[in-house]
Amino acid sequence: MMKQLTIKKITIATVIFSLGACTFMPSESRYDIAQDHAPDRLPTGDEITDLTPEYIPPSRWANSDYEVRGKHYQVLKDANGYKAQGIASWYGKKFHGHDTSNGEVFNMYGLSAAHKTLPIPSFVKVTNLENNLSTVVRVNDRGPFHPDRIIDLSYGAAYKLGVLKHGTAKVSVEIITPPKPISFEQPPCFIQLAANSNKQRANEILASESQKYNLEYRLESVGKINRLLLGPIANLTRCELVLKKVQFNFPKAFIKMP
Repeated sequence: MMKQLTIKKITIATVIFSLGACTFMPSESRYDIAQDHAPDRLPTGDEITDLTPEYIPPSRWANSDYEVRGKHYQVLKDANGYKAQGIASWYGKKFHGHDTSNGEVFNMYGLSAAHKTLPIPSFVKVTNLENNLSTVVRVNDRGPFHPDRIIDLSYGAAYKLGVLKHGTAKVSVEIITPPKPISFEQPPCFIQLAANSNKQRANEILASESQKYNLEYRLESVGKINRLLLGPIANLTRCELVLKKVQFNFPKAFIKMP
């Protein structure tokens, strides 16, 4: 539901505005909807298809310790073996389409969640202890900032677990740690998003896209032309995965070897 709290003004603002869809409503908000609520339709089967956990490097922006309403939260550096039980809540339409803590856009129909201290991103198995329904969600946000709640589920995840009827449910949360892929010493590569002549705009695009995909970036200027590059990316396999995602907004993007 919110970006991490750091010394950067933008993330501080996000924390203040996004303290919890089901727990706390600030008097002023950047969101279009004042009170969170369910959307007009249920999730489709495709939207709540079981996730397959995969190794994703920790976000460079969303894993610093932070403070909310005078309380300090220390993000776990190693979540292996994490298990907990407590109350789950959910969040939906108010936050739909807005940035999460790691820069992704929140999709209330997907299978995601907010957690106060787990590394971002993390995959966890959530089980509704009241009906034994389980699903895997990806933690990409911070919250819920309510003393008796341990996880905030997306609308889609809450629907799949049968949490919507009462709004909250007692759940168990268990970390899933996918193995880190073996490196075959492939040379690093880059993804060229585009090329343009506006250097300021090029840097703005790169900053936004690098945060979204948790990647470094560089701008190559040749004469008046600026090449927008994401990377270096560790290997070609990872490059191809990222390329598929960026081509949604940059259909002419391609892989560039050094």
